[in-house]
Amino acid sequence: MSGEEKPEVITSPVSATDVDHLAERVFQECINILGGLRKLTYYRNLTWLPSLAVASYAIVLKEELLKTQREIAEKLGITPQTVKNILQADEEEVKRFIKGEIEKVDEHKAGGIAKLAYRKVKEERGVFIREDELEVLGVDWALRVLIRLRGADFPLDKEALEKRLEGIIIKGKPIDQVIEKMEFPVRSPAEVLKQIKDLTS
Repeated sequence: MSGEEKPEVITSPVSATDVDHLAERVFQECINILGGLRKLTYYRNLTWLPSLAVASYAIVLKEELLKTQREIAEKLGITPQTVKNILQADEEEVKRFIKGEIEKVDEHKAGGIAKLAYRKVKEERGVFIREDELEVLGVDWALRVLIRLRGADFPLDKEALEKRLEGIIIKGKPIDQVIEKMEFPVRSPAEVLKQIKDLTS
């Protein structure tokens, strides 16, 4: 055989577990793009971080599984308009946010950040911050929840969610107290994060 070997092209379908894992990595890379632990400590409000998790899932579903906006909306329990906002993000606005000119994150900026993160993860495999660093920020719960939900067969009822998230503490509240107030069934990891965020903000 002459010449250099061509890299193997992976054409096998992406599994649900792979999507969950990739979304977790993209979420972590989003935080790195925003400056990592040191930069995030300067933000007064971190309640928008779960929005980055939702955007991470949306981008991965679009790029890896070629899902439509409506399919992504149904999978994540969000509106098609929110998905559209995420996928049609303004990259210049994202750059302004990263430079510190804008503090609030909405679907547009979350989507743009997730796009950049997805690209970096695919090209470089990312360099991720540790869970103990997330704990300092008070957002470690989002990553812990995502990890516990990896490979779950959605939708989940209350009992199934309690079993998977048993023992997690969110902002000083045991997860079972939060789950008591949630609406079921939950259709995706992103929907779980959104409900938890809304109930603990």
